[in-house]
Amino acid sequence: MTYKFLLSIVASVGLTSGMFAQANILNAKTPKEVGVKTEAQLALDHDKPLEYGYVDDRDILFSKMTWEKVVLDERVNFPLYFPVDTNNIGKNRRSLYHTLISAVKSGKIKNIYNDSYFSSKRTEKELQDITTKVDTLDIGYDQLNADGFVSPEYITTTNIEAFHISAYLIKGLWYFDKRLGELKYRILGIAPAAPDVNFLESENEAQKVPNALFWVFYPEARQALNDADAFNNQNSSAPITFDHLLNSRRFSGFMYKEENVYGDREVKDYVADNALMQLLESDRIKDKIRDFEQDMWNY
Repeated sequence: MTYKFLLSIVASVGLTSGMFAQANILNAKTPKEVGVKTEAQLALDHDKPLEYGYVDDRDILFSKMTWEKVVLDERVNFPLYFPVDTNNIGKNRRSLYHTLISAVKSGKIKNIYNDSYFSSKRTEKELQDITTKVDTLDIGYDQLNADGFVSPEYITTTNIEAFHISAYLIKGLWYFDKRLGELKYRILGIAPAAPDVNFLESENEAQKVPNALFWVFYPEARQALNDADAFNNQNSSAPITFDHLLNSRRFSGFMYKEENVYGDREVKDYVADNALMQLLESDRIKDKIRDFEQDMWNY
């Protein structure tokens, strides 16, 4: 009886989320009515992300901090990357970068950081400097030399947009909860990675290596990520939120760093100039964490 009761709850929640995905789309008389929920739907709608359960430090038998790189060229990671063009798509479809940067600018995400240890905050001006490039055309310099000023049409502004983001860096903690008897994972930080704004059009690939634009402490960003939906390729009437997508690890990444005695050095620092061996080392780190849970049940 208990199993059937729980199954009915899960099914009803899934059905409810599916009905609300494109609210009123079949009953709308005008385009403005699409997405407008009724009072009954609003009363049942839950706008808060699912809260994490409390984990006592004494219940953590084993833990390992890791950093992963999620490359957006992989098909499984496309929901994090697309759409990159927001001019010809509805307001309810946005990429993860657009969601993050909009939340930062609007104040939904109050703090951004320079590194994955969250040791120092990044200011608004610093964010502007690393995401925007203002340049003057050659004809503008000629005008400046001749007339002493530059017309606005000779000044170009380049911003880092969603299509410039090539990867996401994710910091998380793998830990074995001895009270539940299972290995679990908790995201602690996320950062969009893109080439330096000054070298976006460079033909030298060495200058276009993606670097973290800013780090976000993930628990502070959960509400903003919960308010935005990621595309569900299997069923467009039942999208999932970015918070759900990331927490359920519906992405593919490789570990490029783990906490270690050498100052948390990256894999590339001790496995140099060999991409295959770096991937194998990443798999070795992953297997080492998984094997701990498997070894717990060996008698």
